[in-house]
Amino acid sequence: MNEPLIIFDTTLRDGEQSPGASMTRDEKVRIAKILERMRVDVIEAGFPVASPGDFEAVKAVAEAVTESTVCGLARAVEKDIDRAAEAIKPAKRGRIHTFIATSPIHMQNKLRMTEEQVLERAIWAVERARQYTDDVEFSPEDAGRSEIDFLCRVLEAVIKAGAGTVNIPDTVGYNLPHQFGALIKSLRERVPNSDKAVFSVHCHNDLGLAVANSLSAVLNGARQVECTINGLGERAGNASLEEIVMAVRTRRDIFPCDTRLDTTQIVPASRLVSNITGFPVQPNKAIVGANAFAHESGIHQDGVIKKRETYEIMRAEDVGWLANRMVLGKHSGRNAFKSRLKELNIEFKSEQDLNSAFDRFKDLADKKHEIFDEDLQALVTEVDLEQGNEHFRLVSLKVCSQTGETPYANVTLAVNGSEEKAGAPGSGPVDAAFKAIDSVAGSQGQLLLYSVNNITSGTDSQGEVTVRLERGGRIVNGHGADTDIVIASAKAYLNALNKLVAPAERTHPQAGQPI
Repeated sequence: MNEPLIIFDTTLRDGEQSPGASMTRDEKVRIAKILERMRVDVIEAGFPVASPGDFEAVKAVAEAVTESTVCGLARAVEKDIDRAAEAIKPAKRGRIHTFIATSPIHMQNKLRMTEEQVLERAIWAVERARQYTDDVEFSPEDAGRSEIDFLCRVLEAVIKAGAGTVNIPDTVGYNLPHQFGALIKSLRERVPNSDKAVFSVHCHNDLGLAVANSLSAVLNGARQVECTINGLGERAGNASLEEIVMAVRTRRDIFPCDTRLDTTQIVPASRLVSNITGFPVQPNKAIVGANAFAHESGIHQDGVIKKRETYEIMRAEDVGWLANRMVLGKHSGRNAFKSRLKELNIEFKSEQDLNSAFDRFKDLADKKHEIFDEDLQALVTEVDLEQGNEHFRLVSLKVCSQTGETPYANVTLAVNGSEEKAGAPGSGPVDAAFKAIDSVAGSQGQLLLYSVNNITSGTDSQGEVTVRLERGGRIVNGHGADTDIVIASAKAYLNALNKLVAPAERTHPQAGQPI
């Protein structure tokens, strides 16, 4: 019988450390609920000490999730551990994940601490966390570049202090698969009390090896993998949950373990995370990319028709493709709309929010014949965005663009309730719209990213636009969706501007010390 492989999802914490990927409290809860529906074992909800907003987000996830363990991250610092304990207190099952760096380069240049000081602090942190919960995880940050003798000393000590999980991070994605697997094997053999804790791994993708390193670790005894939906994460990202899970499940002839995940929730979770963060999934991305199960080659098509296994090593249905494809349209009623949202695990705080979403649904149904799950996810995200600060609101937009003429945009914005109008030329219709908006808003923000993706297929598909703005070191994402790309772009730009003018409720997680 296969051993259990624990899946520790850190999309809400490490995934959020991607510049521009910050999530609101409600967005975190939505993602946490689908992770719970997927039966993820542990959900790392955030870094509670980072800001009051981050604390409230972790607490909200702890209150909303009942089936998965909810984890809060904390440095080996008293205020961090106490704050994490308070945030996860409402959870049915809560975990504190504490860490301190153990590599020479980190100890000498960042911490300015000796090995003995780091060892003493690691033991203290675990003991402090154990005052609040029996479920404590410890990570030696940058373990992949740490001296193995010191690493063994630290791990033995923290396990003795009460850490039930010891996580080995390849913090900068430096290791190679054979090397990292050998490290895990060596640690398990050399640490005297290694059998008293679950060995975990947390790999970054700087060399494109996060999944390979994680799987090598599993083959060498690791029984928890820390990963994110779509491989989201700072720099090149983290190990992809979907790739880890399906590799282990598909190659049962190799792996002596398996997860308990409901893999049919993988694609819906991928789409939700992409929709909320504004980070599109590349078409050829394994498992969740649009082309992951597409066959264009005649030879491949012929083989699949004769026997699917000739070119497909897993079924598309098993990861959520082609599932839940009930299509709504203009004749669909409120009850059908509400029922479909419930099936998608989407709930509204109030009847007013539901009515607002239904009105938007009807408007969209007048523009496009069929409305799919992806449309509903985008629609709900737009309603969520409205609930925040709406300093600027689009009233109307008129754009003229024709061959041989300079595009020009006229915009009317509601600014704190009063309407203001402006017009501006641009190199294209979107550029003109942005300049017209800026002449009213005076944002002085720098445009870092402008991205357009179709939500579904077809010429009547909604376009989903992501805009990333930076001002004074603060980075925000804006989202907008519409069947008209220019209007979607204006919505996204205004959404970003509204975030820039609003007080910074949350400090971006990168202000902390990621692992």
